[in-house]
Amino acid sequence: MADDTASGSVDPSKEGVAPEEDFNEADMDAELTEDEATQDGPIYDTDAEEVALPSEAAQLIAKKERERLKLQDKLRREQLERVREEQNQDAAAGDAARGRKRLDFLLRQAEVFQHFAPAAAAGASATKARKKKGRHGAALTEEMEDEELLRDEESAEPGAVGHRLQVQPSVITGGTMREYQLQGLNWLIHLYDNGINGILADEMGLGKTLQTISLLGYLREFRGITGPHMVIVPKSTLHNWLNEFRRWCPAIKAVKFHGNQEQRAAQKEEACQPGRFDVVVTSYEMVIKEKNHWKRFHWRYIIIDEAHRIKNENSILSKVVRTLTTNYRMLITGTPLQNNLHELWALLNFLLPEVFSSAEKFDEWFQIGAGREAEAEVVQQLHKVLRPFLLRRLKSDVEKSLPPKKETILKIGMSDMQRKYYAALLQKDMDAVTGGADRSRLLNIVMQLRKCCNHPYLFQGAEPGPPYITGEHLVENSGKMVLLDKLLPKLQSRGSRVLIFSQMTRVLDILEDYCLYRGYQYCRIDGNTSGEDRESQIDDYNRVSM
Repeated sequence: MADDTASGSVDPSKEGVAPEEDFNEADMDAELTEDEATQDGPIYDTDAEEVALPSEAAQLIAKKERERLKLQDKLRREQLERVREEQNQDAAAGDAARGRKRLDFLLRQAEVFQHFAPAAAAGASATKARKKKGRHGAALTEEMEDEELLRDEESAEPGAVGHRLQVQPSVITGGTMREYQLQGLNWLIHLYDNGINGILADEMGLGKTLQTISLLGYLREFRGITGPHMVIVPKSTLHNWLNEFRRWCPAIKAVKFHGNQEQRAAQKEEACQPGRFDVVVTSYEMVIKEKNHWKRFHWRYIIIDEAHRIKNENSILSKVVRTLTTNYRMLITGTPLQNNLHELWALLNFLLPEVFSSAEKFDEWFQIGAGREAEAEVVQQLHKVLRPFLLRRLKSDVEKSLPPKKETILKIGMSDMQRKYYAALLQKDMDAVTGGADRSRLLNIVMQLRKCCNHPYLFQGAEPGPPYITGEHLVENSGKMVLLDKLLPKLQSRGSRVLIFSQMTRVLDILEDYCLYRGYQYCRIDGNTSGEDRESQIDDYNRVSM
């Protein structure tokens, strides 16, 4: 039986407005004009416009922090330049070794940044030494421990601010962070201390949003850095990000930037002026449309959620984001690194633009497409480059308290009307099914069978009428509706709320008629739902029991 159990999202092709239509524009290949690539308005001095801090001591901390960052950036540029000079003096000897020397050239430059990144490799030997239990079983001797402690002391910069947090920042008030989230925060702080961009790639559900918010809260509380920060997210998650800021860190003034041209003009004049916000949360589309306004700011952090969406380095979103001035860049993604060379380059270009600056030169140097083995070797090396800048953890590794996900598949039979339509569809296209028709025709047959399995009323003329009257026939003529009609009263009696997904918009129409017929309270979101209605529906669903 060709089943279409309610899962996934609404099919954008069937909707007037897709939930993420802003990404369609953001992902298109495009070239920025000379005017778009340069700044045409006044530059806001965000250092001078720093939000007033509560005390002179806090203002002094913020000033010293800005001076430390500038000095750190200067030292890193000087070290990078020295590496380049050394590499340029080593001329390539022969065409056969040229690609290898060029890769080594990039890797040597990347090592400048890896030197500042959290030294996971450096601590590997000590970690292995501690694997044996007990004092007498440990392989870490007194001399080794003393050497490690002295090395930590000697490597610490004079006047450096300690970044190891044992408890969450006091400005994070919405609840208690889990241990692994605190570890993630410390990792982000370490990157910040050393002037490094990074990728937070924890598995979905581990609290990447909270860890990001806690980093900005930490900067506010301990470093006197109040902003401005920019968080770029899918349009469908704008409201959730604002809610999370209000819930976890109300001390941060986060504003949403979204709307039509008139609304955006008002927001630019009022909320989105220097000193009037700490964090602006906006969508891909708004970054592109208002790029000239955003280029006037010197951002502390630019954070991109769903970072895999900038893997196309030629997309207009990627190019616009790269024109914005910022101290730090941070990517958030729930997907692991891929083995696509261009996607890896796009990530490296975003994180280490000083090293991986030209896609054309990258292709030319390594002759991309010349051979799979050579390309695989380059991919492997780039994975090594990215590793110190990326944190990825799985639920199975860190979140032991969560019960395993339970998935129950209920197999049900079809109604008499469904069997009739199913048999007719197969009989009509039997030659195509048995004779191996072309792919498009087979896909169409599968789509018709899926419609039949969901509800026969999806076919023109199947529903009795006119007049069309909602009654028991709406339930009885679909096996899935019969099962749903039995499940919902039991779930309601337990105080549960239910989420139902479908790829077919007209299935949602049928479910809406059913909820009205049975008297269930419901919220509906599909591709035609406006942003404001989407937010209110989500709030209503989270607030009201079924």
